[in-house]
Amino acid sequence: QVQLVESGGGLVQPGGSLRLSCAASGSIFSINAMGWYRQAPGKQRELVAVITSSGSTNYTDSVKGRFTISRDNAKNTVYLQMNSLKPEDTAVYYCNADIAPAGPRVRWYEHWGQGTQVTVSS
Repeated sequence: QVQLVESGGGLVQPGGSLRLSCAASGSIFSINAMGWYRQAPGKQRELVAVITSSGSTNYTDSVKGRFTISRDNAKNTVYLQMNSLKPEDTAVYYCNADIAPAGPRVRWYEHWGQGTQVTVSS
C-alpha cells in the first residue's frame, strides 16, 4: 500500500526557516506531480507549491521568493524549504502526490500525507 510520510514541522520564530520532507513508500510504479498544501485554523486548505515530475514548479503568491519546492525522484521524496517564515504561515502542512502503484495496469491515484504542524511564533 502506498503512503506518504511527512517530517520536519515544528515551532520557529518569525524570520526563521524550516525544511519539510515527504517520502512516498510502497509498491510504486511512477509519481507525477507532488505538492504541499496547508490549512490554518478556520480556513480552507490551500495549495502552497507544486512540482511536476520534470521539475516545473508553481507557488502561491504569498510564498513566492520565500519557499522552495524540490524533489528527489530516486528517493520518491519531495521537500519544502521555508525561509523568512511569518506568523501567517502557521498551519498544518500536507503533502500530496499523484501516484501510480505497481500493477498490471497504470492507474493514477491522489495520495495525502497525515500532515505536519508548522507554528511561527515568538
